Amino acid sequence: VSSSSDFQQDRHSFSGSPQKWNDFELPGDTLYYRFTSDMSNTEWGYKFTVTAGHLGRFQTGFEILKQMLSEERVVPHLPLAKIWEWQVGVACRQTGHQRLKAIHLLLRIVQCSSQRDCDLTLLKPLWQLFTHMENNLCHDLAKPGILLPLHRALAELFFVTENRVTELGSLQEYLLALNTEDHLHRCTAQ
Repeated sequence: VSSSSDFQQDRHSFSGSPQKWNDFELPGDTLYYRFTSDMSNTEWGYKFTVTAGHLGRFQTGFEILKQMLSEERVVPHLPLAKIWEWQVGVACRQTGHQRLKAIHLLLRIVQCSSQRDCDLTLLKPLWQLFTHMENNLCHDLAKPGILLPLHRALAELFFVTENRVTELGSLQEYLLALNTEDHLHRCTAQ
């Protein structure tokens, strides 16, 4: 079993009785396997189970980081810039509840950062997602409804972030960094 088709990456080989098999993890979203029989036995073969992800890992990391960010005496010792970068990446790649939890952590980081700890321009992909959701909302005015949890979470994140950069005196740079030149021209024209 391997994570690459040439069986060179993350390779795990098993032979013999089922008791010799151990659980293992492979990175990525694809696994390759090769079954070869030496014809020495007339048994059926092997059966194995593949489970996506590792149960609890994301939730555990989220709970630990959430707790650390809520402890005022711990926050100054955290590498907030690095944590910010990681969490933006998680929020961009994940979907569903995991994305919401990552956005929750981003919100906490923005609220507890004391100086320019975070590269707010990294939020650009999330800003584009938010503006896309906003544009779709404007087109569906005939159907008033409840905002999706992701839409609400992003609205709160950008509201708090905008207030934060206003306090820091860098609102203009922040808005320019998040928007494309085309978008700015459209807004100006409106």
